[in-house]
Amino acid sequence: MSIKVSIVEDDRGIRENLSVLVGGSPGFSCASTHGNAEEALRQIPLKSPDVVLMDINLPKLSGIECVRQLKAQMPRVQFLMLTVYEDSDMIFKALGAGASGYLLKRTPPARLLDAIEEVHAGASPMSGKVARIVVQFVQRMKQAAPPTELLSKREQEILDLLAKGYRYKEIADLLTISYDTVRSHIRNIYDKLQVHSRTEAVVRYLRP
Repeated sequence: MSIKVSIVEDDRGIRENLSVLVGGSPGFSCASTHGNAEEALRQIPLKSPDVVLMDINLPKLSGIECVRQLKAQMPRVQFLMLTVYEDSDMIFKALGAGASGYLLKRTPPARLLDAIEEVHAGASPMSGKVARIVVQFVQRMKQAAPPTELLSKREQEILDLLAKGYRYKEIADLLTISYDTVRSHIRNIYDKLQVHSRTEAVVRYLRP
């Protein structure tokens, strides 16, 4: 039985090339193609794909948020990000939203097909540079002391609110401090936890 693949990509040329690649390769079938997240959210649940190839930079709703919403509806579907972004913040946001793999768009066609098979089989394929970023982050986390030993009580309060999804201004209002004070605390949190983004800080904080 072929692996059914849906494609979410706003660039028409890339979308069509992916459709031809998937649909013309033995063992694969193209279930649907979508140029934006809104259409994907409406149509993909009706197509029942096995794997979804998802771009990040979509016109309105991002591919990451699209994955988050679709994964909640279709937990058995595997999501494979296919994007130009290779910074740690995007990688961890995508994985946190429910993506099982993360490839760069320069991935050769044969490797992309292999990755679709791998993610369908339960693996987590990643481009080489992406995998290195993830490994380096995990290694830093293993070496670092628990966050509660590093942060002040106020910094822990702010990081806890960040982990719950609050924005800087909302945190300032809740703690009755200024927006600039929140930003200053967050810079200190990044320095103490040796991270470079909100997502990394939250992952570090939530790690057992």
